[in-house]
Amino acid sequence: MPRDHRPARSIRVLLAEDQGMLRGALALLLGMEADIQVVAQVSAGDAIVDAALTHRPDVALLDIELPGISGLDAAARLRDEAPDCRVLILTTFGRPGYLRRAMEAGAAGFLVKDGPVEELAATIRRVLTGETVIDPALAAAALSAGPNPLTPRECEVLNASTDGATVADIATGLRLSESTVRNYLSSAIGKTGTRNRMEAMREARQQGWL
Repeated sequence: MPRDHRPARSIRVLLAEDQGMLRGALALLLGMEADIQVVAQVSAGDAIVDAALTHRPDVALLDIELPGISGLDAAARLRDEAPDCRVLILTTFGRPGYLRRAMEAGAAGFLVKDGPVEELAATIRRVLTGETVIDPALAAAALSAGPNPLTPRECEVLNASTDGATVADIATGLRLSESTVRNYLSSAIGKTGTRNRMEAMREARQQGWL
């Protein structure tokens, strides 16, 4: 719809998505809604807060897995630095742990990407009225999955276990003793019901705990 047919006060949206083609398609489709205007597009999590402070969107539409910081971490920063901006998480990965973390970060909504753009536009309008909007299937899965059994430090140690990092590497990076790292890893392996730290990390990521 032509811009001059828009209402005087459109809903201002910030879009964070690292896949350029998808980001462009979403911006184009949302821009066709008479009352929605995409005022900023970013491809990395590190750019979200600065873009929000510059463009002052009403709603930030964030992917989770972004270069730099994740969309979940960015949501928590927006809550502190741009509290008037409502956050809507839109992701390919409908993992129960992600939903819990999104809500803890102050997100107002959580949708998976396979829904129609009309549903997304309607959700943007709903979160601006103060509603919390969650994909129903994901909400049910989150309730049945239960809370994250890992402590923040266990999550941190598992995250540091990527790319062949040794216990010594992890200990140095996190400023812990090697014995403490081993204890955290052993606890995480036990809680995830896996055989080693790599399996524990994969399971934790699959559940959305990391």
